[in-house]
Amino acid sequence: MYDLPPDLPRLRTLRTWYAMWLGRIDQAIKQAEEKQRAEQLKAQRKAATPDWFVELGIGQGAPPVDVHVGGCHMAGERRKTITREQAIDRITQGVNACTHCRPDTELGLLE
Repeated sequence: MYDLPPDLPRLRTLRTWYAMWLGRIDQAIKQAEEKQRAEQLKAQRKAATPDWFVELGIGQGAPPVDVHVGGCHMAGERRKTITREQAIDRITQGVNACTHCRPDTELGLLE
């Protein structure tokens, strides 16, 4: 039926060889699944990134410090999501625009 050798030593060698390959394939599948999960998590995080946010200061009332474009790597952990209109309002009222992500330029306030 199949072209397999009739003797036991060669059959065991083939069994060992295919078991080794099955292990390698299983490991490759595991790595591909981990990579896929990481990419999905990255996409979810990106989807969860707001368009605009304000970085809040320390102290009573946590005053706004800087306005940022969503995803800015320079912002601290204390932040609040805001709308485009709120971002424009905050910048025009004197809250600093981040010098790295330049929300004032993105909003069309500067040319």
